[in-house]
Amino acid sequence: MPALDQALRAALDARENLLSELHTQGTDCYRLFHGTQEGSPGLTVDRYGPQLLVQSFHEPLEHDALLALTKQIRERLGLPLLLVYNDRSNSHSRIDRNPELHQAEAAALEDLIGQEWGLNYRVRGRHAGQDPLLFLDLRNARGWVKANAAGKTVLNLFAYTCGVGLCAAAGDAREVVNLDFAEGNLAVGRENAALNSTLPTMQFIQSDYFPAIRQFADLPISSRRGQKLPSYPRLQPRQFDLVFLDPPAWAKSAFGTVDLLRDYQSLLKPAVLATAEDGTLVCSNNLAKVDIDDWRTQVLRCAEKIGRPVRDCQMLAPAADFPSLDSKPPLKTLILRF
Repeated sequence: MPALDQALRAALDARENLLSELHTQGTDCYRLFHGTQEGSPGLTVDRYGPQLLVQSFHEPLEHDALLALTKQIRERLGLPLLLVYNDRSNSHSRIDRNPELHQAEAAALEDLIGQEWGLNYRVRGRHAGQDPLLFLDLRNARGWVKANAAGKTVLNLFAYTCGVGLCAAAGDAREVVNLDFAEGNLAVGRENAALNSTLPTMQFIQSDYFPAIRQFADLPISSRRGQKLPSYPRLQPRQFDLVFLDPPAWAKSAFGTVDLLRDYQSLLKPAVLATAEDGTLVCSNNLAKVDIDDWRTQVLRCAEKIGRPVRDCQMLAPAADFPSLDSKPPLKTLILRF
């Protein structure tokens, strides 16, 4: 595939200075090829420490093209990266584990370690879930937390594998609370904490977002149409100096629906109320179809409406390994200071 070869070569050329900076700051997890913006829609190529993760979302990548791509990257970086190929072009982005596409070496599928901002992270090319254990486009936001968490109490919502919490702990936060519904995500978060054993201890709470954040915000938890609610951890009302809100695009539970397109306000309101008077809320929206200007207006209006006007609003863009030709990346992150 000459076109892919040329597109990959151009992408690696464009990243030469960035990769040097990342290596200097203690990062070996980054995107090497962002196909949607760099000439091959539906194809992504990421480095996670010693692992090279190639994923296709529109159609399977031919085996010869996969091997040629891997050879080009290994030669450019001068590293014998371990290849894992996940074809996710089937419905619901499920990984096709057909060995005819590519059979990964056993070493590539072992528990590995990658680094970001000088911190260690668990790397698994294949696991019970679908997505990699570290979302690379959020790296700048994690770095911001690391640089701004000193002395603060930090609440990491939709914590996933707790990268934001780990950065807060590394940034000398006074207290770090990670909250996620999935115990499997928090288990990896605990592994990440163990891989950075010199850092202060973090807290891990397994709970649905809505009952947890509404308790922190001192708001009532109501059942849907009189239905009995499942059990949930009891938490005391409190506010945090720094709150990080990074929800998935869509999810539904007995307590409520996460819908970044139609109802971001239901997520945002209690998170704002759980943020201290002079605190900071970092919130994200990863839907490409959501316009940044419209979303920012919606966020600011919601905060104003509940009596917590934003004193300062800053946008934080992903790093250059996630290029956006129209300067409108899918991941949008706002830093709100109250």
